[in-house]
Amino acid sequence: MTIDWIHKLRHLLQTLAFCLAISAIQYAFQPEKPYEIAASYSLAIGTLTWAFIDFGRHLFPSSEATGWPAGAAGLTLPLVGIVLGHLGGTSLADAWWGFSSWGASGRTQLRVSIGITLLAGLAINYYFYINGKSALLQSKVNEVRGQATEAQLKLLQTQLEPHMLFNTLANLRALIGSDPARAQHMLDRLVAYLRATLSASRASAHSLQAEFDRLRDYLELMTVRMGPRLNYSLTLPPELAHLTMPPLLLQPLVENAIKHGLEPQVQGGSITVCASVDGTLITLQVLDTGVGLSADVFEQPAGQGGFGLTQVRERLATTYGSAGAIKIEPNKPIGTSASVTFPYKA
Repeated sequence: MTIDWIHKLRHLLQTLAFCLAISAIQYAFQPEKPYEIAASYSLAIGTLTWAFIDFGRHLFPSSEATGWPAGAAGLTLPLVGIVLGHLGGTSLADAWWGFSSWGASGRTQLRVSIGITLLAGLAINYYFYINGKSALLQSKVNEVRGQATEAQLKLLQTQLEPHMLFNTLANLRALIGSDPARAQHMLDRLVAYLRATLSASRASAHSLQAEFDRLRDYLELMTVRMGPRLNYSLTLPPELAHLTMPPLLLQPLVENAIKHGLEPQVQGGSITVCASVDGTLITLQVLDTGVGLSADVFEQPAGQGGFGLTQVRERLATTYGSAGAIKIEPNKPIGTSASVTFPYKA
């Protein structure tokens, strides 16, 4: 049996707060009696009742829907706990103050005490029951929400992978007619790239190191087609290599840099991919020295853009919510800068 002591402490503090509130109400109706006496009886009875019930419930099988003992035990336990808590708490307080609640002189007060204990005990138990049920339901909701998020990520990824593959095959087709030898080399590279990438990319997350390794595979593949017109560099600080991110998040940005930046330029250019951390945010940046994007690309609303940019935005939003962002801007003196930011998780 594993006991969550932080959870128990929270329940104890809530019980003590209820006891003090009950004793304050009792004092308001009987101001002729010292508050300390009412408080001590209330705290002693309430604490023992809580202990009998909150620890006793672990002796019985609990319902998955409520976390409370199932069947007759769920009804009997609170009543037995209230009775034992009242008897034990009253005896402890009597011993402390030198009273005798069981004698003839204390019977009237004893009946009042039993009534208060019964009503308060049932109310507090109902509060804890509803609170525990709500917490379990919330955990179920969070679990389902996490599953939906993972399913959404995989759906977006299944859209991205064919898009990347079709672009690569189109490049291969163009190369077959002009340079069959290089086309053969590129096909060999493509087979190796797919073998290394497709099985790993089915996961909903992987490390930054894995992301940069896949980018290197892809850029090597593109180097076969473009030759000396494509240069690239990848910079990943060792301390960030183990951090996790959605797979192939940078792939569309690198594809855009090649397709819209370097390929239209006769002399080609270079691509730089780097990672950095600033406080609680990771920034991944793709810089190219291509022809640059037109002004309308930088001015269009965040929800618009080509397939690649839309994919990146949706995957960031699905994984990180409003904490993930993408930014496209000119790269000085020439080219384009695309960067994504998301929370740092060690």
